[in-house]
Amino acid sequence: MSENEAQNEDKNTEPSSSNDFETGSITVKKNGHFIHCLTIIGQIEGHYILPSQNKTTKYEHVIPQLVAIEESREIEGLLIILNTVGGDVEAGLAIAELLSTMKTPTASLVLGGGHSIGVPLAVSCRRSFIVPSATMTVHPVRLNGLVLGVPQTLSYFEKMQDRIVNFVENNSNITAEAFRSLMMKTGELIMDVGTVLDGDGAVQCGLIDELGGLSNALDYLNSVIEEGNDKCSGQ
Repeated sequence: MSENEAQNEDKNTEPSSSNDFETGSITVKKNGHFIHCLTIIGQIEGHYILPSQNKTTKYEHVIPQLVAIEESREIEGLLIILNTVGGDVEAGLAIAELLSTMKTPTASLVLGGGHSIGVPLAVSCRRSFIVPSATMTVHPVRLNGLVLGVPQTLSYFEKMQDRIVNFVENNSNITAEAFRSLMMKTGELIMDVGTVLDGDGAVQCGLIDELGGLSNALDYLNSVIEEGNDKCSGQ
């Protein structure tokens, strides 16, 4: 094999330089491990297309990427960076459920904000981090537009809210009762009920695992990857 052919083969087998800025993702190599970084920013777009001036994360872009990452033999870890105001509840929960069931080591990092449906997304990874200056808004489920004032509508709201509460309880260190009390707190949000948590408050209540930044999240992923490799080599 010639030198040029060998170089071309190396390029085809190493994804360290691949990136996709359109979907806000990039794969980097650190300490010999390939870690994929995926950003969830702005408003999470679901079944309805949002106005073009809105910064959005489209779930039809994120879901195929997660499947590809899980099936990839090269990518050993996934970092989710969150700065979102929330958005479509079902789309957000769909992404969160996928993240929580991945075998690939995952970590989330909340920067700026992880509001509304961004909360389940933040806790869906194996380890969650938040910077001190970030905030997270916990509030009840809300719907925009025309809502029928009938018992069935209230039942639908309650069931959707239960889905969120149960997911958060199962994927973090906060109890369902404590999370509901944050959702229904009055006197903190103008014209609404709920709670705004800063980085330290999110950790203290058990919603987020620890305070930390980018280096902490990457160090965690590398340690988990190396631990898994050590177990495989030991077998």
